[in-house]
Amino acid sequence: MPLAAIALIVAACACFTSIDVTVKHLSQRYPVPLLVWARWGVQAMVMFALLAPTMRWNLVRTTRPGLHLVRGTVLIGSSLCFFTAVKYLPLAEATALNYTSPILVTLLAGWLLHERITLPRWGFAAAGFVGMLLIVRPGTGILDSAAFFALAAAAAYAVYQILTRKLVGEDLRVLLFYPCLCGAILMSIVVAFEHDDSWYPTSDLALFLGIGVMGSIGHWLFTRAFRLASASAIAPFTYVQLVFSTIAAWALFGTFPDAWALTGMVVIAGSGGVLTWYERWRASLAPAEPAAVD
Repeated sequence: MPLAAIALIVAACACFTSIDVTVKHLSQRYPVPLLVWARWGVQAMVMFALLAPTMRWNLVRTTRPGLHLVRGTVLIGSSLCFFTAVKYLPLAEATALNYTSPILVTLLAGWLLHERITLPRWGFAAAGFVGMLLIVRPGTGILDSAAFFALAAAAAYAVYQILTRKLVGEDLRVLLFYPCLCGAILMSIVVAFEHDDSWYPTSDLALFLGIGVMGSIGHWLFTRAFRLASASAIAPFTYVQLVFSTIAAWALFGTFPDAWALTGMVVIAGSGGVLTWYERWRASLAPAEPAAVD
């Protein structure tokens, strides 16, 4: 496990946390669709400017355009749900609920990809579900209905990961560009029909631009990390974003998870990390079987 790969993943998680912090700050004054448009529209322009001169039409050329478009649309739906959750929920709790997606990938892989769900996989999935319940605590009204947006975001992102598996062999740059393209087009249509009389100071415009730029940098760092080490080795380190989100929420917004929520976050991160290491161990014994977590 190269230290460079770990450093790249940690840096990528820092970029993604900065996006979430900025979204939470801006969402108090601006509509969520506009923030999603900035997130993916700016990244689409950055990728187009950097890749189009050399790739030209190869940037969008694929034998499965329909699946790419569906995959991109699902990711934009996940962003809409997650940004809505971030607007209303404490940042750390919203991030933790979104990290239930690896558990959902495990279950969906058994249903859609016909992967065998072993007893340990069921156990890890159940542990992640318990962690989610510790954060949400149904009936207490602590997080109210906004928690469902975070869970919907996690579910959509799990579907996105499953669809990514179905596109194995595609150019990585094409895989990254199509969701940005979908986000730019779809959210441009939505934003065009929204009546918004908001005043945009220069500082806010810079933050809108920063959302897309940090997203571009974060994805580039993420991609570089996956070229240095296997997905199963890297995945546990992505949970450092929970730490970043907790610190950022406390320092910038004055919110800190209570004991129940912290326990739930530890359970989700622990179950996800152990599940990833378990899949890596299984793959070393039977390389022919695809892993359940990307």
